[in-house]
Order: sequence, then C-alpha cells, then structure tokens
Amino acid sequence: MLIIEVTNAREVVRKEIGQLGARLIGKVSDAESQVEKALIHEMETAFQEFGIEARILSVKGPRLGEGDSLQIPLHIREHRDVTLSDE
Repeated sequence: MLIIEVTNAREVVRKEIGQLGARLIGKVSDAESQVEKALIHEMETAFQEFGIEARILSVKGPRLGEGDSLQIPLHIREHRDVTLSDE
C-alpha cells in the first residue's frame, strides 16, 4: 500500500493558475482536492500503461503525525478503480 501526502497543494495551484486564481479557487474549492484529482488522473494513465490494476482513493482527514504515526479520520472525496481493458 502506498500513502502519498501532497504537502504543497496551494503552491502547485498558484503556479498553474497564478496567485489571483489560487485565491479564487481557495474561496470556491479545496486546492488539495484539485491537485489530488490531477494526480489520480496521471496515476491512472501510468498504471494502465504498466498493466497495473489498483484502487486509488482521495480522502480527506488522514494526516501524518510526529514520527511514523498516521492519524486517520476518513472522508472519501474521490474513488477510482483502475482496470485493464481487453483489447
């Protein structure tokens, strides 16, 4: 199992759409979920190219704690099953 924590979502959004856009996005949407959605799309494409089937979840709540601890109140924002199509 892999756990990936995006630690600079705001900076990524700011870089992609500019500072004003990032402020507006922050009022309407969550920068973290936007970056996670883009990552899920890229991971899905890469997994399919490598023949990997997976379940990718974007969840709100878990945080890395001090040391090696993980705090896990879960709220699933997005879910995608990656499967291989028979060609």
